[in-house]
Amino acid sequence: MATDISKDLIRGHTDTIVLNILAQGDSYGYQIAKTVRMLSQHQYEINEATLYTIFRRLTKADAIESYWGDESQGSRRKYYHITNAGQTMLTDAQAAWDFAKVVIDELVTGQVPNPSGKPNVKVAGDEEI
Repeated sequence: MATDISKDLIRGHTDTIVLNILAQGDSYGYQIAKTVRMLSQHQYEINEATLYTIFRRLTKADAIESYWGDESQGSRRKYYHITNAGQTMLTDAQAAWDFAKVVIDELVTGQVPNPSGKPNVKVAGDEEI
C-alpha cells in the first residue's frame, strides 16, 4: 500500500484545499501550510511558493481577500479571508469532487464486463496468460 500521496493527484485541487481551510476561518500562509500537513496526517506538504501562487490566483478570481493583521503577536502577518465568490467556488468544487471521486474509483478499480461470458484473462503483450 502506498505511504505517500502523489503531488500529481493533489495538484488540481490545491485551490479547493485552501478555500476549504479559509471557509473555516481567516488564516495566514504558514498556518495554512501547517493545517494542510495536519489534515493530511503529515502525508502531504504544500510548499510556500505553491501556496503564494494559489493566493495570487484566488485573489485575482475574487475568491479571497487579504488584510494585514496586528503586530501584537510578533511580526506583521498577511491574513486571507474567503469571499462570497470563494464560498461559491468551494461549494462547486466540492460537488465536482464528490462526483469525480466516484467516477475515478470506477475507472481505477472497476472490472470490464466480458460479453462472451468467459472469465476475463490478463494479457501480456499479445499472448494470453
